Amino acid sequence: MTPAARIAAAISLLDRIASGDPAERALTNWARANRYAGSKDRAAIRDHVFDALRCRGSYAALGAGEQGRALMLGMMRAQGLDPDTLFTGEGYAPTALTADERAAYEAAVSDDSIAELDWPAWLRPILRDDLGPDYPAISQAMRARAPVFLRVNLARGMRDQAKAALANEGIIAQPHPLVETALEVTQGARLVQRSQAYLNGLVEVQDASSQAAAALLPLAPGDRVLDYCAGGGGKALAMAAACPEAQIFAHDADPGRMGDLPTRAKRAGTRIVQRPPGDPGAGYSLVLVDAPCSGSGTWRRTPEAKWRLDPARLSELCALQAKILSEAADLVAPGGALAYMTCSVLRAENEEQLNELCERGWLIELVRRFSPQTGGDGFFAAILRRSQQAQ
Repeated sequence: MTPAARIAAAISLLDRIASGDPAERALTNWARANRYAGSKDRAAIRDHVFDALRCRGSYAALGAGEQGRALMLGMMRAQGLDPDTLFTGEGYAPTALTADERAAYEAAVSDDSIAELDWPAWLRPILRDDLGPDYPAISQAMRARAPVFLRVNLARGMRDQAKAALANEGIIAQPHPLVETALEVTQGARLVQRSQAYLNGLVEVQDASSQAAAALLPLAPGDRVLDYCAGGGGKALAMAAACPEAQIFAHDADPGRMGDLPTRAKRAGTRIVQRPPGDPGAGYSLVLVDAPCSGSGTWRRTPEAKWRLDPARLSELCALQAKILSEAADLVAPGGALAYMTCSVLRAENEEQLNELCERGWLIELVRRFSPQTGGDGFFAAILRRSQQAQ
């Protein structure tokens, strides 16, 4: 496919997504219906689509419209490219600009504050307050593609060993300073899940901020530890690797989310005990709540999610987080710890969720925020301690 044909395909996909089709499904269906497209074509089209979703607000401003065609025009303007080189109407290229399109394109707004347009309008004032002086820098960082990070399973080998093993398979990675287990993949990311380093459990795909948050957890040999909202089990696996002598349990309201956990645990050389939904057990030294949330800290990876979030859904999520925290607190033994984490940058989902537990006598031991400014996703972690008097 020519570069112009790739742009045309991205335009059709963006229009399909705008009409309600999830991005991944739209891309998969397009690939099945257009088998002539090679892997490089599919990757380039995917990049165009996700770049446009990440930067939908600013591209719409630069391209003078919100349809796929205008978003691709906005992308070209943002990248300093002349649209007349690709919007030619020749072959499978998009049609040439009309006089009206050209006039709107040339008059479209571009200024230093354009990065904040890539947040939903209703969320911008909230983020300005929540992020404070970091708001402009984080707004800019969230427009870029997220790095690919790997967690080195220290039970299988050290970081330098993992780096060398990956390099032997054409995957170039470098240590990341946020946490000693993190490698950032700079070349060959699409090869990772077929590599021996991955298949043998030496590395797992996990964001650096998530790894750094897990490294804060107070773990000791003999502890009974529960990952209460385990999902795919990434945190449970990280805890098992960090403290093999602890007993790690995993629970989720939807057991289907943990479907791959036994395979992942076997690959990592560890044991995770799964608890059935509604029966998490009790009396744990540590309970981890990696709560369902807006995912606002990960919107570089899932950009369409930010345009689907609305105030009503955010309120629902906050209520769910409060309910889960209250349930999880009851599972902690006296003197034990409760860890609360989200991949959100919003105070309503983070610091404000701790208030009720503090009123019940819980003590905050640690609060840490991570942002794309340190390389990984936006992430929040807090550790609270249950006193003998805490409810």
